[in-house]
Amino acid sequence: MHHASIRTANIHRAIAFYEQLGFTVCDHFTTGYTLACWLEGLDSRIELIQIPQPKPAPDAFADEHYVGYYHLSFDITTITADLSLWLNNLKASFTQAATTQPELIQPLKILLEPTQQQIGDRILEVAFIADTDGLPLEFIRFLQKLG
Repeated sequence: MHHASIRTANIHRAIAFYEQLGFTVCDHFTTGYTLACWLEGLDSRIELIQIPQPKPAPDAFADEHYVGYYHLSFDITTITADLSLWLNNLKASFTQAATTQPELIQPLKILLEPTQQQIGDRILEVAFIADTDGLPLEFIRFLQKLG
């Protein structure tokens, strides 16, 4: 996949959010009449597109009847040996940034604290946070393979 595209109500706040996650803006451009950019980080590429007159996104995380794209997932197995510690450090980073740049950064909203799951023959840890528009982002860390 080349990239995932996210429509945002405020591209400047969205850029600041994803930069806190370790993304870097690699291109600014316009799509017709609106601002857009590509960011790279966490072995991924994201396109942000600012939407004029935005409507709130559906709550894909809380609404069990929601149909459509659910979340983006980032594998951070090689980035950290401890998902809880990584998430706590990320939360502290957002809290600090929110005090110095409250117009751009809000405290981190955690949707699901790190928890273990078994998927097939793998055990992994997962955690979910919300981006600036409330869209769910998943972070996974593979722990072991069974059998």
